[in-house]
Formats: sequence, C-alpha cells, structure tokens
Amino acid sequence: MGVYFWIPCVARGGDYLLALTDLPTCPGLFYGSQARDGVLSRMRIPGGILNAQQCRTIADLADQYSTGCLQVTNRANLQIREVNSEIAPEVWNRLQELGIASRRVEVDPIRNIMASPTAGIDRHQLLDTRPLVKAWDDYLQTHSELSELSPKFSIGFDGGESVSIEALRNDILLAAFGRSTQSEIVFRLHLNGDTGILIQESQCISVLAALASAYLEYTKNRPRIDGKKPRLRHLLADWGAESYLERVQQNLPFLLQQFTSCTFPKNRQDASSEKSLSHHRHLGIYPQQQSGFSYMGIALPLGRLESKQLRNLANLAQNLASSTLRLTPWQNLLISDIPNSQLFEVKEQIADLGLHSSATRLDSCLVACAGSSGCASAATDTQSHALAMVRDLAQKLTIDLPINIHFSGCQKSCAQHQPIDITLVGIQIERGDETIEGYDIYAGRKDLPFGRPIFPAVSAIEMPGAIERMLRVYQRFREPGESFGEFVDRQAIDKLQELLSTENRN
Repeated sequence: MGVYFWIPCVARGGDYLLALTDLPTCPGLFYGSQARDGVLSRMRIPGGILNAQQCRTIADLADQYSTGCLQVTNRANLQIREVNSEIAPEVWNRLQELGIASRRVEVDPIRNIMASPTAGIDRHQLLDTRPLVKAWDDYLQTHSELSELSPKFSIGFDGGESVSIEALRNDILLAAFGRSTQSEIVFRLHLNGDTGILIQESQCISVLAALASAYLEYTKNRPRIDGKKPRLRHLLADWGAESYLERVQQNLPFLLQQFTSCTFPKNRQDASSEKSLSHHRHLGIYPQQQSGFSYMGIALPLGRLESKQLRNLANLAQNLASSTLRLTPWQNLLISDIPNSQLFEVKEQIADLGLHSSATRLDSCLVACAGSSGCASAATDTQSHALAMVRDLAQKLTIDLPINIHFSGCQKSCAQHQPIDITLVGIQIERGDETIEGYDIYAGRKDLPFGRPIFPAVSAIEMPGAIERMLRVYQRFREPGESFGEFVDRQAIDKLQELLSTENRN
C-alpha cells in the first residue's frame, strides 16, 4: 500500500495526486522523500523563526500523521519522519495560511534560507537580516522558474551577529561587513569563498536575483549529472567566479563594487570582537539588544523534539516571552525576548520538559546523520550509537568546555560539512566470520574532510571507551581555555598517539 500526498497547486490549476514512487530524493514539505523508516517530510522555515500558533499546528500534524517525533536540521528546518498516511488537502491549505508551507509548491524543495538565530536581537549585530530573509523568500515564491535550479541551492545572510553563520556552508553567503564612508551597511559576497565584492543592503535582493538568473541559464544548458540538476559548485568549476560575476553584472542596473582600502576608514565597524570569544552562544542565557530582555538557547540532543515538548515550548514562549521560537543550524532552538524577571521561571519549565540550556554537556553539541535506521547509505546506526555514547560517558566524566561530536554513517558527511572537534565515520568491520558496525575516529579541525585520523576501525561497542580516552587526555594536558580541537591540532600526531596509548594503559 503506497503513501500518497494531495498537493494544492495553483500553477497546475488545482490539486493533484503525488504517489510515493514520485517522491524526489531531496525532501520538502509537499514533496516528501522515502527513507528506510518511512516518508520524510521537511518544512522550510526561512530564518528558522516560528510563532507559537505555527508550533502547535506542527505538533498536531506530527501526532496525526506520524509517530510524533520531530527533528531540527542543520539548516534550521523542521522535519517529520515516519509519515505513514495520506495528508488531507485541507491540512496543506491550513499550513499555507499559517505561513508554514510555501505558497508555490514548485519552489518548496529549495533549501531553507539560513540566517543567524539571533537576528534582530543580537547585541553585536551590524543589522537585522530578518527583512532580507523575508524579501528573498518572497522573491522565490513569485519566481517559480527557479524550481529548475538544484534543490540544494542555498542562501545565507550573516548580519555580523555574535551567533554567526558565516562559517556554515551556503552556495551564496552575504556577510555584513561594516559601514562604508557613506555610513551604509554593506555585505561581502561569498561564493565558496570571499569574492571581494561589496553589496549595499538595498542591493542585496537584486544581486541575488541576478546570481540565480545566471545560474538558471547555466542549468538549462548543462546536462544533468548522475540524473541530478547541476549544483552551483559545478557552475563555478566550469565558468569560474569571475566569469560568473561578469554575466551577473549584465543583469544589474548598477556596478558591482570591489573592496578597496579606501572604501572603509581604518576604524570601520566590524562585527564585535566578542564573536571570537565563544562559538556556542546559541546555548545558554544571554542579554539581548533590547534592554531588560534575554534569549535562552536550549539543547536538543541530535535535534530531536517530541510533539508534546514543541507544544509546551510554544505555550511557554507565549506566556513568558514573545511567542517566538528560533530554530538554529546547530540543531537546537532559542526562546527570545524573555523578560529578565522571568528567566528563572523559564529555566525551571525547560527542565520540567526534560531539556536544558547548558553548552557543557556531551549531548549539547552532538550531531548525527539519520544513520542506517533512516538512510540506505549509512553503514552504522549513528543515532542510537551517539545517544548511547553520551549516556555512558555522562556517568564517567564531566566537561567544562563545549565539545562538538559528529557521527556520520558514511563518507558523505550529510549532517556536518566541515571538521569539528571529533568526527566518527561509520564503517563495516570484518572480524573473523562476522561483520560488525564500527567507526573510523578523527579529531581536530586541521585536515579535511574530517580532521586528523586518530583511531581506525573501532567497533561500536569499543567506541565510547576510545572517546573517553581522548577526552581524559585533553583534560589532563590542555592549556587554560584551550578547546578540544585546538588541543588536538597543537599536538604532533605521534605525541598524541603516545598520550592516548599511555591513557589506555592507565
């Protein structure tokens, strides 16, 4: 018995039926995709911001059509796994009315628009990027021809916040750079790296539209790659950034501006130096730009959220804050605009929901792909192994600085695209006549794609012990304030292996 979605589609003159066999590999809300554990439906949440009413509706949807489990993704989407029955047309209409679903079905699979989760409330931002996020989403909704682009086409806006997304992967990133001599906020354009192009705030949408248009031209004239639409990185490999920008310039009524030392005074305003003090300001309690208010970043282990928790968080935000939840690309969420007088009450209610806001717990900065339970490409059950590891280690040691741990079921590294503190890549290990699940373990940020190889072919059972040895060596020999990644990168690999071997004997 197949699963079918009724899709309301204005462009096609009414509803049409989408069979399970038609589902694409890149999931959206209307276009779910088949996973091992059922149909996966993913909601685009531009900028990651939801209001309380939207949250309650999503929780009801998860209860009615799946097992009630939701997950925040690494683009601040919200996805429902194990969708197991037909979703009625009136539900789609309701989601569109509430602004949860795209107004144009065709563009729904395009990747979520990424922005800092503290946009508009960050004390160190150069500007509030929320209007730009909305403006670009509105552009997508009115230009259905962009559905011909790869669904992996991704745009990010960084407003210079202390909670920065500048290091996260996007095809196109606009990063606020400072104020020009004319006191205008300008952005630097990144295309797989900084192009040196400066864009005024008022020009951002026009430039993005021209970039998308030139990319669309390329897509129409380029054959598919392994059956898939060409990515923007394929365009850059074929044309080069300079040629691409020349074509973009032809569709703009103004000249693209190259950065020069004369453009900005030496004391130009940059994002605050406090950005470098903490990479984990998406967890914990911090004062907002608005006097008397704070935001609280709440850890969601592996991004998981039960429908009951989402409903209660929405009620909490409505009763004690501004009715707003903000999803983050680090798979957790923030409650913003909490009056400082209500912080203790909010923290208590968060604890009652089985959640916390600490960045110094092993489940706080834990990332894992779907694993073998949800993805045919994965060699290991990453989700179960990750949770079992943190439960085991929580009984044996404590940490006082955040540590990022990433489980990937295969070499694709879908959940985390750059090296972090510890990365575990799933493999199948042959031991005698038996094949067991295991991991190659990497650490540090020095070597691509995963870091420096530390432990090869560790079984899933032995893996928590290997991670424990690494953490104990780090805590014993680190310098004051040194992160785990910095500690590993500072060591010669033979010296590090010697320390780990000594710890194993102890």
